Amino acid sequence: MDLIVSYSPQGPVLDWGAGPRRCAIGPAGISRKTGEGDGVTPLGVFALREVFYRVDRTPMPITVLPLWKTEPDDGWCDAPEDQNYNRLVKLPYAASAENLWRDDSLYDIVVVIGFNDDPVYAGKGSAIFLHLARPDYAPTAGCVALSEADLRAALSQLQAGDKIKIA
Repeated sequence: MDLIVSYSPQGPVLDWGAGPRRCAIGPAGISRKTGEGDGVTPLGVFALREVFYRVDRTPMPITVLPLWKTEPDDGWCDAPEDQNYNRLVKLPYAASAENLWRDDSLYDIVVVIGFNDDPVYAGKGSAIFLHLARPDYAPTAGCVALSEADLRAALSQLQAGDKIKIA
């Protein structure tokens, strides 16, 4: 069952067949992305690539997706001019890169959404993830975020080839 992100009267929700669950999205809402840092959660249908998790903080998620332990030096390049733009890199990195080993819990479980990755277009947007929400579901930078219980439930019910539809 695909994951479907949409709007409800109460705000954005994600449904994977278990009923709509509250989620957080970018402050500019769901739309076609215009570029890096625009605050938009991208409109479209995307593959779910892989999962990273903090083994020091959270149990291993159950999922059919490729699963990796987040390392303290893991980063995600967000520098449009760099050859590794929108890819996993090791920190410290010469160009700008987001740290996946965060002090807060937002990236304790991170699902890489296949946005602008095959092929990668410089400046179109990077680091679009499905990750953990803040307690108040404050907006993300453009990602989709769920409670830990909901993210774990969704991951455990995914089938090979399932996608995320952001509408």
